[in-house]
Amino acid sequence: MQKFRYLPHTADMRFRAYGSSPKAAFDNAALALLNIMLDIGKIRSKAKETMAVRISQRAKTEEDLVWFTLQDILSKVDAKKLNAYEFKTKSIRKSRGAIVLEGTLVCSRSREDNALLSVKAVTPHELRIRRKAGLTVIDVTVDV
Repeated sequence: MQKFRYLPHTADMRFRAYGSSPKAAFDNAALALLNIMLDIGKIRSKAKETMAVRISQRAKTEEDLVWFTLQDILSKVDAKKLNAYEFKTKSIRKSRGAIVLEGTLVCSRSREDNALLSVKAVTPHELRIRRKAGLTVIDVTVDV
């Protein structure tokens, strides 16, 4: 199954992530974002030592949860110059009127520069989640 694909957009970058579950779709949306920012194939192939960076977000809607989570990943990768190449959602659950996501960003400890494109922000504009034929589909636009 295809994990994600990039969609045409006039000024920014847009992608559609797929998953057989919401967790898999979140992982693939994060992978699509990382793939814009970093040469994840090169990072993965050279990753001798890895580290995990915890991501924890809560929101009232699934769309906001995607937005907050991807923006958190972007911020951490950018601020700490992380060579991240994978995101693993541990859980998505409801708690006290909110949806809570717990996950891990997998990074190489290498300090080598693997940047591809500067992403300014993940935007809530046209962000949507839908269920289709047993799949969770997430559409995201990023400001580059």
